[in-house]
Amino acid sequence: MDQAIEHVVAGIYKQYPELLDRYGERGKQKCREDNEHHFKHLATAYEAGMPKIFTDYAVWLNNVLTSRGMKSEHLIDNFERIAEAMKSVDAPEKEVYIGYLREANHILENQ
Repeated sequence: MDQAIEHVVAGIYKQYPELLDRYGERGKQKCREDNEHHFKHLATAYEAGMPKIFTDYAVWLNNVLTSRGMKSEHLIDNFERIAEAMKSVDAPEKEVYIGYLREANHILENQ
């Protein structure tokens, strides 16, 4: 999953170069850590067979981020990038993860 995380982070910073100007390398490292947390929550939801674990995490995280001035679109974009990166991962859980990510985005888009 490390390769997927690197792909996601690189894509975010390519599309939003102002993030590097605003947050520097520390922000980029934080983005990696955030994506590691996303994957941990995906894994927990998968292992428990409970997508609600991930969707509840997504709603909670979105509330935290928006209270700090971020936009829901940033988290939605991040989840879309993870889903796209998962397509090239050879893992039995990839389709389930993609489904959880899409469900979380559906909820976030309709809040």
